[in-house]
Amino acid sequence: MRTAVVRVVFDRDGTMPAAGYEAGLRRLRELGIEVVASPADRLPGRNREVELIVAGLDPADLDEHVDKHVALVADAFGAPATAGVVTYVSRGTDDDARGVLAAFGVDGAVRRRVDGDEELVTVTLAPGDLRRVPESRLHTALEAALNCEVRIVTGGSPL
Repeated sequence: MRTAVVRVVFDRDGTMPAAGYEAGLRRLRELGIEVVASPADRLPGRNREVELIVAGLDPADLDEHVDKHVALVADAFGAPATAGVVTYVSRGTDDDARGVLAAFGVDGAVRRRVDGDEELVTVTLAPGDLRRVPESRLHTALEAALNCEVRIVTGGSPL
């Protein structure tokens, strides 16, 4: 499973005092949530945001998880909160490659080969998958997630 960064925006008008902000961060951390946040003395004037690191987030349940975390932030800070952008942490693993494939709605076999200092990941897809998914977008997303050369093949032949 992939590790998501769920951004949650709160305190839109920037009126929350530093003590309230720090108390909200403490509440989230006490719940076992990994939080990335600006120090209280460096907060923006409005639209304050925290980033929650959520491991094992299943893309199929993304909306449910995001809604749950938005509610936790709203409760912790005592202020309305809304979902911001959700991104994913990539460590270059085969699980990251499978997560990218799942995000595009396809399934494939991932094979990694290291030859000296060259690393190549070959992703084998069913031929019909590339009729539904733009190959260039999939290729770019896989290379970004894996930080190495990626080859996409179907039916055993390179594209």
